[in-house]
Amino acid sequence: MRLLLMSDTHLPKRAKVLPAALLDEIPRADVVIHAGDWVDTDTLDLLEDRSRRLVAVYGNNDGPGLRARLPETAYAELGGLRFGVVHETGPAQGREARCTARFPGLDVLVFGHSHIPWDTTTPGGLRLLNPGSPTDRRRQPHHTYMTATASDATLTDVTLHRLL
Repeated sequence: MRLLLMSDTHLPKRAKVLPAALLDEIPRADVVIHAGDWVDTDTLDLLEDRSRRLVAVYGNNDGPGLRARLPETAYAELGGLRFGVVHETGPAQGREARCTARFPGLDVLVFGHSHIPWDTTTPGGLRLLNPGSPTDRRRQPHHTYMTATASDATLTDVTLHRLL
């Protein structure tokens, strides 16, 4: 199962549209995961229309229209793994312990908010993934998103993609 992970699109505030390279990846993915801060409902409509399956949450910059359509936390079983999606996990320091306590029973937690790509595994085995932002790199050198493969209860091929 091919996964496409993104977060913090902030459209049309930070960019007018999603990058073409990212849009090209959507039909290749079995599941698209968006970890919040959409800002506009048009992007949600676009991903709902183009994705085979969308797992998504709202973020702190998302207004009532998005919050009415999306949960704060989402859960899905993908490729035999238990995934959670949330926008905010708090400061980097202590993140592994906080997420392990807050999300027991998960194999993978996808999050956003910081716009900083992140890929770690906690001592208890929880994989934490932040795909960064495809449209608002802030102080990061590149706009980014991630892809991964979930199959037979294993996550492989986790790749951070840089956008030009």
